[in-house]
Amino acid sequence: MQNLHSIKQDICDIGSRIYNRQFAAANDGNITVRVSENEVLCTPTLHCKGYLKPDDISLIDMTGKQLSGRKKRSSEALLHLEIYRQREDIKSVVHCHPPHATAFAIAREPIPQCVLPEVEVFLGDVPITKYETPGGQEFADTILPFVQRTNVMILANHGTVSYGESVEQAYWWTEILDSYCRMLMLSRQLGNVSYLSGEHSQELLDLKQKWGYKDPRNTPEYDNCDICANDVFRDSWAEAGVERRAFAAPPAVKAAAAAAAKAGGHSGASQEDALVKAITDEVIRQLQQS
Repeated sequence: MQNLHSIKQDICDIGSRIYNRQFAAANDGNITVRVSENEVLCTPTLHCKGYLKPDDISLIDMTGKQLSGRKKRSSEALLHLEIYRQREDIKSVVHCHPPHATAFAIAREPIPQCVLPEVEVFLGDVPITKYETPGGQEFADTILPFVQRTNVMILANHGTVSYGESVEQAYWWTEILDSYCRMLMLSRQLGNVSYLSGEHSQELLDLKQKWGYKDPRNTPEYDNCDICANDVFRDSWAEAGVERRAFAAPPAVKAAAAAAAKAGGHSGASQEDALVKAITDEVIRQLQQS
């Protein structure tokens, strides 16, 4: 039998780490742990995650109904419950607003791949959901296209959600993601982001598979994808308003796009090149007229 008080203390400890890392300002964020088929421990609404006590944690069922607890459960519990419904292996969900990852959520900029070995192994491609007002079932449903293929997502204009077999593991993915996003921003300020080659990235995917971590890029469905091109979730970009703006495509992707454009094909990168050319042509035309 599970020790619910001990699990509640684990939730409080992770809440403190989230708050101390500035991943959740004021009353932001929420944490849950599934303790039985129909029961979930949930942090309260309007309560700072840095100062939680075990007695603050409520117990809810899989419909969101509160079963016990002196404080009202989080208003965003439905998002967590949908993840549990879709993934029987998941025991904990963490949602918060880490600033660097949330900057990508606001910009709706896809997270570049093939840059940092640890990120390739532990995270892989990170999707950005479409935006819905937080709290309702429509908001919860935004995770459905991605939940089976990743353990961490960026919620458009909102924050992140990550999940795992324990509350600490669920939190880990968020911490890795935000640290990575910060490194990307700093390297871009230095003027360059150098990408790993496709061959080196495949070596990391092979290690990931050897160590028991799943990655959709290692499945037959994606045999022909460019593993550095964010191919896994690219079909969702248009609906979510996701587009490369701040970070250029990896060199191999650019070369493939150029070849496709020359052959009359289409891709996101070739469309970007076409837009740049159109703007350049228009500037030259106006200069010639002046």
